[in-house]
Amino acid sequence: MSKVSVTGSKRVIDDVIEAAYDHHSLHVTDYDERYEGFAPGESLEGAETVNERLVTVRALESVLDVDGDEVDAVRALDDEELERELAEVRERVNELDDRRDELRTEIRDREEEIDRMEPFADLGIELDLLRGYDSLEVIVGEAKPDAVEATLADADGIEAYEVFAGGDVVAIFARPADEAEEGVLQDSLVGVDIALLEVPDAETSPAEYVAELERECEDLRADLEAVEDDLAATKGEAAAFLLRAEEQLTIEAQKKEAPLSFATTENAFIAEGWIPTDTFPDFEATVADAVGDHAEVEELERASFTPDGEHHTEAVRRDDTDAGSADGDGTAADAADAAAEREAATDGGHVGHGDDDPPVVQDNGGAAGPFELLVQGFGRPKYSEFDPTLLVFLTFPLMFGFMIGDVGYGVLYAAIGYFLYSRYEGTFRELGAVAMWAGGFTILFGIYFGIDVFGYHAYPLFGLDWPVDGKGLSPADLDWGLAFLVVSVLFGMIHLNVGHALSFVSHYQQHDLKHALYEGGSWLLILNGAWIWIFSQHLPGPKPDFLFESVSILTFGTVSFAGFPVAVGIGGLVAAAVGVGLLAVGEPAELAEVLAPIVNVISYARIMAVLLAKGGMALAVNLLAFGAYIDGEGEGSFHFIFTPEYLSYVQEHSVANGGEYELVFAGLTTAFEPGLVGVVALLAGIAVAFVGHVVVLLLGVTSAGIQAVRLEYVEFFGKFYEGGGETYRPFGYDRQYTTEDD
Repeated sequence: MSKVSVTGSKRVIDDVIEAAYDHHSLHVTDYDERYEGFAPGESLEGAETVNERLVTVRALESVLDVDGDEVDAVRALDDEELERELAEVRERVNELDDRRDELRTEIRDREEEIDRMEPFADLGIELDLLRGYDSLEVIVGEAKPDAVEATLADADGIEAYEVFAGGDVVAIFARPADEAEEGVLQDSLVGVDIALLEVPDAETSPAEYVAELERECEDLRADLEAVEDDLAATKGEAAAFLLRAEEQLTIEAQKKEAPLSFATTENAFIAEGWIPTDTFPDFEATVADAVGDHAEVEELERASFTPDGEHHTEAVRRDDTDAGSADGDGTAADAADAAAEREAATDGGHVGHGDDDPPVVQDNGGAAGPFELLVQGFGRPKYSEFDPTLLVFLTFPLMFGFMIGDVGYGVLYAAIGYFLYSRYEGTFRELGAVAMWAGGFTILFGIYFGIDVFGYHAYPLFGLDWPVDGKGLSPADLDWGLAFLVVSVLFGMIHLNVGHALSFVSHYQQHDLKHALYEGGSWLLILNGAWIWIFSQHLPGPKPDFLFESVSILTFGTVSFAGFPVAVGIGGLVAAAVGVGLLAVGEPAELAEVLAPIVNVISYARIMAVLLAKGGMALAVNLLAFGAYIDGEGEGSFHFIFTPEYLSYVQEHSVANGGEYELVFAGLTTAFEPGLVGVVALLAGIAVAFVGHVVVLLLGVTSAGIQAVRLEYVEFFGKFYEGGGETYRPFGYDRQYTTEDD
């Protein structure tokens, strides 16, 4: 990438913007008011009008629910046609939308009135009989009739009363005493729990009134449907125009607002940005073709890095006298004046927009592409950094699949991923691709763990003798759990070695070998030296046996490993000591973290922990639903029971009866028998299994997914990757619905 500057007179700013926009390669950087005499530019004339039209178009698209698939041909759209047709569409759509809102409001009002009439329908009294009395007071409300009558019987100021009830609704008629004040009935009911209802202003019975309201609703819904049909027809007629108008106005708005990123004076402007180096000559020629020598294009620096890690600047400035050659309208002289102002503001340099790094284009096509989403969650790589997307693609599904390791869950993850991938675009599509890869590896590891299907080892169903029988959850396979701990640690060592190696290469490229040894080589020596010693025979006392025995377990007895020889272990300690020495010389402040290579590797034990946790949860669900026993007199493997008949067999051959089976839990489905209780037990077992496995499936995302991402971000990226790069966004627009020429 090359950083470029375009300097010229404001007289040609429109033409320069057009040329740069059409070239679609310049990533414009914002001017930050750092230099005296220059200020951020202002939008070009007409920007406000364009933005108002753009807001109108997008509002109309929202009303009509235009989704972008309604354009069957690409063509130009001139300003006169846009203005005329936009006014017509806006008037038509606004009229229909307003009418639709009115109808919806009227329908809602009548539905609320119908709901309000339900209590009066239960009461069964004509509405005109509930109001209009001179000598009686009437109250209608929701209350308990007995409580009302008990209160009125003891009330002062009421000579007579009658209470009519219908459901929870009461109508109370009362004749006040001669000396009583108005409202005595309501005052008498203060202590009663009553919700007063307002009597509707209608002369008919409640049932007739509700029927009338329902007829009105039907008429209004018919009118609303007609309006909806008119809007649908309008959408069919106007959608293509609105999409073309939005695109055209978006382009115009971007052009007119471009000067907001420029540095300007009263007469001149300076635009800076980044451009692919190989396109610079063509960009320079494009601007020259548009404005001649009325603007000056310069390549200010190229994004290469010197041994000290700084950007290497390669000036290709022109002789300013070239920009000042005379012409008929004086704009070339203005370009020279602009260059002179730039020189004055920077003491002979260019107007810089800060020490901005080049923008970045991530191009990991194919299978690795969707994993850019995970990398960008941490931060887009800087121009000077290695893009770790491919490494995340190689390791994230591997970790996720190992931690879940179940064919059933893997199929569901892959299916969910395919749904997202096939139905959506953008972020959800990328998440779908990641989920499909994660699901695929979950299936593979599920097969490895004994064709595990929702926690059930299915390999006996195929008549197979599987070498890996479980995940270390049964008494018979506890050694496998410890072996998987060693696998997690070894994976962590490999993962961190790659991270430190990338750090070494990066520092060597950006600085020199000395810095690379201090920053990357020291940690490589400490990491590998310490763990070689841990896996050696030197000082074997505190080292657990499973560190060495796991190799034989994992290779099914074909390879035995008693630890590295003592000499190799001592060599590891020496290497670690050399690493500490390099760290002390180069980065003494980091000596406080000298044990990090050991701690970081142990952090990968979470892979084994999640494997056991998820396997244990699936086991617990099946245990509750189907029941289970352990063979080998309690020292063997878990087996699920499922049926009452098999439960009886297990009980007959239990350890208590001289057999080899130890019942763990009878389960729910094993209680099935003809009758209501048995059916309820069977349904309860199925419900427990379904809900439980759904919970495990969801927790797999929040545990295995989050833990895998954490290991990528914290342990791995922390060794070599910083992130924070800016996306390359070239000034321009990829047209979909319009062309430039009529």
